[in-house]
Amino acid sequence: MQTNLAAWARDAEYAEQAEEILRRCVHCGFCTATCPTYQVLGDELDSPRGRIYLIKQVLEGEAPTRSTQVHLDRCLTCRNCETTCPSGVAYGHLVDIGRAVVEERVQRPLGERLKRAALRKGLNSPLFEPAMRAGQAVRGLLPEAIRRKVPERRPVGALPDPGRHSRQVLMLAGCVQPAMMPSIDAATLRVLDAVGIGARTVAGSGCCGAINFHLDDQPAGLAQMRANIDAWWPLIESGQAEAIVMNASGCGAMVHEYAHHLRHDPAYAEKAARIVEKVRDVSELLAPHAAELKARLGGAAPAGERVAFHPPCTLQHWQHLRPVTEKLLAELGFALQPFTESHLCCGSAGAYSVMNPDIATQLRDRKLASIAPAEPQRILSSNVGCITHLQSGTQTPVQHWIEAVDQALARQAA
Repeated sequence: MQTNLAAWARDAEYAEQAEEILRRCVHCGFCTATCPTYQVLGDELDSPRGRIYLIKQVLEGEAPTRSTQVHLDRCLTCRNCETTCPSGVAYGHLVDIGRAVVEERVQRPLGERLKRAALRKGLNSPLFEPAMRAGQAVRGLLPEAIRRKVPERRPVGALPDPGRHSRQVLMLAGCVQPAMMPSIDAATLRVLDAVGIGARTVAGSGCCGAINFHLDDQPAGLAQMRANIDAWWPLIESGQAEAIVMNASGCGAMVHEYAHHLRHDPAYAEKAARIVEKVRDVSELLAPHAAELKARLGGAAPAGERVAFHPPCTLQHWQHLRPVTEKLLAELGFALQPFTESHLCCGSAGAYSVMNPDIATQLRDRKLASIAPAEPQRILSSNVGCITHLQSGTQTPVQHWIEAVDQALARQAA
């Protein structure tokens, strides 16, 4: 694609990257076949190719409109298009640039600004956890629209002492996951403990930055990235922690991007690159221990139970770790059932399901309809947003796969 960036865009920090991405696009349209919003809406401007055109027009000097902003907002940032693209177009990075540029030039309606600000502040607030607990306590009385965003509270159970192991890893603190589903972190601690790995959080670390970054406050998201690096750096540099383990694929995807987002920061670029090298999804950390875990499970893994694994977009399209997770589950004895359209987004996409509930619900129902013929007794996933979103549309239990492994270990120990 030929480009002719406007003077103001050519002088921007992102100019070289934006131009390189734009020029890779060859208009082939392969991306439209796997774009969830295009599948639902059928509008070229709600496809990656259409959004690339919109961003190109803005960077070449055409004034963006509210319509431009809406089409960019509707993107789930699932990056399915990147998996499909034969030309290697880094669409996710381009849409980050496009959204930031449009945000500077188009004022949102007041109600939308307030809603996005409330999400940024609320989900990052220390009050989020007690508010979630209160909501869970009265969940049955809540309106349906709110109730489906408030998962039932699951028991945490006893936690191991991470300090008894020589191998140590770090975990995120301050994410929405510990507030919404603390059972996931608890299960992670116990399963890692079973293979001789201690996991802990450190003071000063918090949200990965994705919430702010994707809700119009990229500077606040970058500040959270720097704070996490500051908190983790002493333990990583000294070798006291061998890895930073992620059990929410959305967080793992964002932390994997730290080096990219901070590449122009002289104080953090090198540190961010080192941090990214240490990031491991929990499946990656456990994969070398598959035989050991299987021996511990004995016959406890429910081999006769039909299980469907929904791979979040942040796992399969951002991090390309779907095969690692599914191979591990199969090795542990879980009977994974295949289903169609497993590559498509379920519609959760962080705060997307709150900002675009109609599209998100259509995608959720489409995903569940694809899974239904497999007749699973449980649906497993690896991201808290997907789990909550899918559960809101089905009576079939939906949980993190690490919880399923933890429960199998507990049955064997009983």
